[in-house]
Amino acid sequence: MPSRHHARPVKRGGHVVSAAAKAKKAPAPTPRHGLARVLSKAGVCSRSEAARRVLAGRVAVDGQVVLDPEFPVVLERQHVTLDGEPVTAMRRVYVALNKPRGLVTTVQDEQGRATVYRCFDGAGLPWLAPVGRLDKASEGLLLFSNDPEWAARLTEPATGPLKTYRVQVDGLPDAAQLARMRDGIEEGGEHLAAHSVEVLRHGERTAWLEIVLDEGRNRHIRRLLQVLGLEVLRLVRVAIGPVALGALAKGQWRLLEAAELEMLAAHSLG
Repeated sequence: MPSRHHARPVKRGGHVVSAAAKAKKAPAPTPRHGLARVLSKAGVCSRSEAARRVLAGRVAVDGQVVLDPEFPVVLERQHVTLDGEPVTAMRRVYVALNKPRGLVTTVQDEQGRATVYRCFDGAGLPWLAPVGRLDKASEGLLLFSNDPEWAARLTEPATGPLKTYRVQVDGLPDAAQLARMRDGIEEGGEHLAAHSVEVLRHGERTAWLEIVLDEGRNRHIRRLLQVLGLEVLRLVRVAIGPVALGALAKGQWRLLEAAELEMLAAHSLG
């Protein structure tokens, strides 16, 4: 019958410490992530752009050029360079922009259209990614950051803050149409609904609505209203959770205040 071996306890300072206890005290290994993800999390550029830079041979790890975007790296323990310059975690920046109509929310547009990044020309800001989207014809509050994890929490439907819009429509919606906006409709295989809606004011032919969304699908409001026979004349996002557009001029931007970041964090957690 084979003998059984038991780990002997270790006596240390008058106390007996078992092998199992020693194993529990061992520090957990630092997780490794793919090189492109590491560059993105550091705030250097987007993950897709990071992958392109790695494939172009512009990134080295511990002095060796790496061509694999998924190459495992621990930034705190390894020397990573981009174009010969050391990569360190960038200072996190959080920006609010009043997006004008006519600009597309992308870094580079394949059709050569003007993008929202025109508003940051000469500002000296680090790389920033939009947190969510506004289509070309829409305007108002748009957030940017080089903090991917923060952005992911804000855009997650289950945890993200409510978004408030002022919408001018061609027509005078009746009570039935308002109820359908709240109940939702099916369009393109998706359920589109407003968290809340109310009429702010109206004239003889047009009305201004305040619509609040708890998630934002592609052209959510425009598609919802189109099904109900209402054409959108103007669409302005005026708030994201506790962050309000306020008096920020069109095309202008500002840094988010510490109190706004704290309130957004509370909304995302709650």
